[in-house]
Amino acid sequence: MKEIAGINHVGIRVTDLHTARQFYEQLGFEFLVGPIGPEPVAIMEHPSGANINLILNADSGIRENILMDVPERHPGYTHMALDVTDINAIEAAINQLGIEITEGPITLPDGGVMLFIRDQDRNVIEFHQNPSS
Repeated sequence: MKEIAGINHVGIRVTDLHTARQFYEQLGFEFLVGPIGPEPVAIMEHPSGANINLILNADSGIRENILMDVPERHPGYTHMALDVTDINAIEAAINQLGIEITEGPITLPDGGVMLFIRDQDRNVIEFHQNPSS
């Protein structure tokens, strides 16, 4: 469909608004509103325009990400990927924040580079530098 203009937001299920908000604020996201709605949801936005909806209904007793941490491969969204202009600066900032890099940096055959972290609820976040950056 040619009418699709982009991705509006990514929904991320989390256990606690306070800890999730602190984590994503470290990445530069700003809190807009929430919790709102029947789910409930809190909305955060990065100055780049990337928007996330923190869905505040995850079971706090579950410590695995069923899409990434179990041997069976369940269908579903596995991560969000954020475009970055300087992967080395991102890596340095992540290290300075004390956030574990769970994979990477990995250089792709086309010259792109990516690295991965996890949030407080084990949701995967990829930072991706395109080869032209």
